[in-house]
Amino acid sequence: MNKMKFPGQQIGEFSITAISDGYLSASLDLLSNIDPMEASKLQRDAGVSDPSSIHINCYLVHGRGRTILIDAGAGGFKQWGGKLIANLSLAGVQPADIDTILLTHAHPDHVGGLLDSSGEAAFPDAELVVHQREVSFWKDDGNLSRASERARGNFLFARKVFDKYQEKMRTFTDSEVLPGISSMPLLGHTAGHSGYRIESDDRSLLVWGDIVHFPQIQIARPDVSIAFDQDPILSAETRSKLLDVVSSDKILIAGMHLGELGFGHIKRKGTLYEIFYEA
Repeated sequence: MNKMKFPGQQIGEFSITAISDGYLSASLDLLSNIDPMEASKLQRDAGVSDPSSIHINCYLVHGRGRTILIDAGAGGFKQWGGKLIANLSLAGVQPADIDTILLTHAHPDHVGGLLDSSGEAAFPDAELVVHQREVSFWKDDGNLSRASERARGNFLFARKVFDKYQEKMRTFTDSEVLPGISSMPLLGHTAGHSGYRIESDDRSLLVWGDIVHFPQIQIARPDVSIAFDQDPILSAETRSKLLDVVSSDKILIAGMHLGELGFGHIKRKGTLYEIFYEA
């Protein structure tokens, strides 16, 4: 029984809970195809008090005898986030309870929480599941040598995480990663950026990773990418296509930067998309 109520959804046999890791801050100057003043106005018009603030969600999944975590937040990397473990505890879950971790990708605000304050595995009993392309990208010395100074730190941190979990790491290339959970390639953000589709009893949910960082901006303006995208043009194409699919098919979505409510539906009005959060 949950000790504290967090946003959650029931998808057949699976219960999915949004667990906050806290916030990071990113300048609106990092956005492309939009003036920062216009971006700030979109944020403020939507009632966002701090336009540069990005919320970090992780998703706890119970079902079919498993306790799964999708992404692990920033864990205090660069003073970002760091609230996952405390919030899991409030939800009645300890790190040793997690048997599987599904990674959308290996940016530090998604893998930082995989290491504890001493640099060891924070979830020592969990299998780490990640797309093969994602691991290959971060482990490639050529990619490291071409990286900017800022990005070099991301490479070194991702490698440290993979090293700490190497004995319990499973990479995938096919779509099914666990019974009832399949991966979806979401190209452009990172080499192996993956969403996870959870399906049971004719219901489904798509955890779409980092399709958006600023939902109030990038859902209204899918052409707007962010400097964290490895391929900004491809990531904008992926976002536009996915918004069309999830709005047409009325698919419930979850995302690491959707905000504290964690779940929503995308609705299309003419050529524009809008997010409606689930209560």
